[in-house]
Amino acid sequence: MKSVIVALITFNIISMACATEIVEPTAPPKIPNPTQNQAPTFLPPAEETLPDNAFGRLVQQGHAIFVDTKANASEFVGNGLNCTNCHLEQGRKADSAPLWGAYTMYPAYRKKNDKVNTYAERLQGCFQFSMNGKPPPADSQVISALTAYSYWLATGAPTGQELPGRSYPEIPEPTGGFDLAKGKAIYARQCSVCHGDEGEGQKAGGDYVFPPLWGKDSFNWGAGMHRINTAAGFIKSNMPLGKGGTLSTDEAWHVAAYMNSHERPKDPRMIAGSVEQTRLKFHANDGVNLYGQKVNGVIVGQGTE
Repeated sequence: MKSVIVALITFNIISMACATEIVEPTAPPKIPNPTQNQAPTFLPPAEETLPDNAFGRLVQQGHAIFVDTKANASEFVGNGLNCTNCHLEQGRKADSAPLWGAYTMYPAYRKKNDKVNTYAERLQGCFQFSMNGKPPPADSQVISALTAYSYWLATGAPTGQELPGRSYPEIPEPTGGFDLAKGKAIYARQCSVCHGDEGEGQKAGGDYVFPPLWGKDSFNWGAGMHRINTAAGFIKSNMPLGKGGTLSTDEAWHVAAYMNSHERPKDPRMIAGSVEQTRLKFHANDGVNLYGQKVNGVIVGQGTE
């Protein structure tokens, strides 16, 4: 029952960045055919093109890790999220940082760690920040399988070109800035039915079927989604679930700011327990964010346990 629930529901959910020996599912989950809401210039391959050989099995394993990361990469996951929560439709959906748009852009310089990153290092960062876990070794089966899945989804995509839909859209900040009170009202009206009144998510048994947006089981303060501008672009295009594009640009900013005004796991790069030093080094020039800022009289960024 667990695998059926996860396979059916994580196909579409968010929101909002395994043991060393992987246990391969007895019946690998089916990889869906392309949907119709992809960027017009590129469609990832259909399932029937996947070869029945060692490569195809590795791709299937990567798909299994991607959609049920907690179960299939548990050693490296520290929260309640799966990769597909931020990369919707199992890494296929345009304007949701699809894998086919990411794979062909690496190696690439990243300001976040001030160096040229390989694709393996990019995946490692997702585990460290979005999954609030620890990076799998670059030569691990987990990274190999996720890389194979990404490579296969990018079949036929041009290398080094920013395809339409490859990331989250950039949308302008509201005139006069974001408003947390408006964001709270929008959240209650549009988001709480899936993600809970307190951003706690929803579970079926012991597994999240709608992910937590803040608190101990959500992404940490180092994840890209903690940036309000990043979260706003994701929300504008993809939320509410199944109704992406229905919120205005201003509404997306307001609700993203409200989401990211709450406490979450600490930034694993925190310097000597100091929010201020960590803010100055890692957050002061990292998009629009509330890390180290005072919200409702409290400095956020200390982290949850």
